[in-house]
Amino acid sequence: MSKLRILYVASEVDPFLSTTQVADFIRKLPSAMQDKGFDIRILVPRFGLINERKNRLHEVVRLSGFTVPVGDSDMPVTIKVASLPLARLQVYFIDNEDYFQRKYVFTDKENTFYEDNDERAIFFCKGALETVKKLGWSPDIVHCSDWMTSLIPLYLKTTYKSDPIFKDSKTVFSVFDNSFAHKFQFEGLYDKVKNTNVEDEMLGNLASADYEGFMKIGIEYSDIVITTEEEVTEKFNTIFNELPDKKFEYVSETDIDGFYNLYTALVGE
Repeated sequence: MSKLRILYVASEVDPFLSTTQVADFIRKLPSAMQDKGFDIRILVPRFGLINERKNRLHEVVRLSGFTVPVGDSDMPVTIKVASLPLARLQVYFIDNEDYFQRKYVFTDKENTFYEDNDERAIFFCKGALETVKKLGWSPDIVHCSDWMTSLIPLYLKTTYKSDPIFKDSKTVFSVFDNSFAHKFQFEGLYDKVKNTNVEDEMLGNLASADYEGFMKIGIEYSDIVITTEEEVTEKFNTIFNELPDKKFEYVSETDIDGFYNLYTALVGE
């Protein structure tokens, strides 16, 4: 088998930002897969809490300067890069002044959920895939983690289905119990999510306009869904019951061989 290429897309990675278990997961698993001989890239948002000077982030001019549509607006994308300490791994940061230049991640200082977190997720998913195209790097596996990356499997099955960079890519979606109670404004949500070849009828599972809706979309369009928690929460059990045709697996976070076997089997299908 040729050197497997894996793209990890997540909301955070330690040590640049660590607010949930996702950060530790994305810190350890890509490094372990690199040690197995795989070619790895990581994409995360450049949230305002990330200190650029301390973490030695610098802009990649050749990748920056494009826009992605979010509703009626074309939002500019800036790409920055840094190396994961002690791992020789490149981490690419998707940045935008309106969406990510804030002192907090998903809530303000009063712990109020940002009303535009849906737009921030949409922008990140669209920007991440366009960044990979600009890199000219074709991933065999796109491993998405948690709700903020949940639209990527949808876009890979529609907008990028025939794109030479992604036409053979398989998607893995990791679910975590990082739920929130906020309900987004349903009016206009479909138009923000829309992309080439994405029709309204494909977005039915997003109709609740909340955390569960985003997770359902990620689960529905991914090739395989995994959890690193042995006991899946009741919320996810309900979702899986509603989507019985989806392939779901439990893989312990420390089971590196389990992830290796999952990836190689998925590509070999």
